[in-house]
Amino acid sequence: MIGAGAAEAKNFKIAVGDSAGSAQEATGKAFVAALEEKSGGEHTATLFLNGQLGSEEVTVNDAAMGTLDMSLLAINNITPYSPTVGVFSLPYVILSLEDAEALTQGPIGAELTENTIRDAGVRIVAWTYTGFRVLTNSKKPVTSVADLQGLVVRVPKNEIMIDTYKAWGINPTPMAWSETFTALQQQVVDGQDNPYLTVSAMKFYEVQKYITNIRYIFSIEPLIISESLFQDLSAEDQQMILDAGMEATKASAQFLRESEAAIRDDLIAKGMEISDPENGEEEFIKLATEAVWPKFYDSIGGVEKLNAVLETLGREPVQQ
Repeated sequence: MIGAGAAEAKNFKIAVGDSAGSAQEATGKAFVAALEEKSGGEHTATLFLNGQLGSEEVTVNDAAMGTLDMSLLAINNITPYSPTVGVFSLPYVILSLEDAEALTQGPIGAELTENTIRDAGVRIVAWTYTGFRVLTNSKKPVTSVADLQGLVVRVPKNEIMIDTYKAWGINPTPMAWSETFTALQQQVVDGQDNPYLTVSAMKFYEVQKYITNIRYIFSIEPLIISESLFQDLSAEDQQMILDAGMEATKASAQFLRESEAAIRDDLIAKGMEISDPENGEEEFIKLATEAVWPKFYDSIGGVEKLNAVLETLGREPVQQ
């Protein structure tokens, strides 16, 4: 950051895990535009795409230490530092963009933001909505849990996601995001899961053939700011950051609504084949929720926290 205090112009550095064309970039651009508008051009920010400032996991720690201003990253990379946000990564909890908006922009999102400040020394100021993490692979169409067997699938270094695949009968390969494309290209791994927007932005169509429309996780990717930096700002600048973050959040939802279908069609045009899980994904859902949800009740703050989420979404609570 250049300068300190309310009187000096600032240019915040924002680490972005994904590349140009991604939902993360769209959120970042919307945040920069809103910040410039609200500050009358006094403050701005620069996006450093494609992990230029380090892996997503590393940037959380850098922001916590105050050596990085901001980072845009997948929420599963915050979970090791602040486990309660893992409730958003539990399989089949969020079933639509509207679910994601209701949770992140309401009391539950506010509580999880406070938890990340307490646990990780970073503050969530905006939310990116990237869509469901569809499964891609280079070997075969996958429509059932049986089809998954034998595939080597990359996952983030996130226990919830690792255990979900284990519930489906395979041992996934935890791997940093920055290493994933090369691993797919060299066939060290057969597949991975990420939203359509990310599959397109990262050009996975060059190294993957098949997509399965699983919807076990709706990808939420927050914009975080170093809490020590945030507290050094004037009250006016703090409010500008928060207001710009809210505008970026709403812009992200609009970006997803407007672009996902066209991106899916473009991936088909580029030669990818898309399949739906059989029987409405019933087997995937049953195995994942029965095995994974109970294992993480304690880390997310208790089963009552999951039930608060389900209640917000108008769904039945878990019975203990």
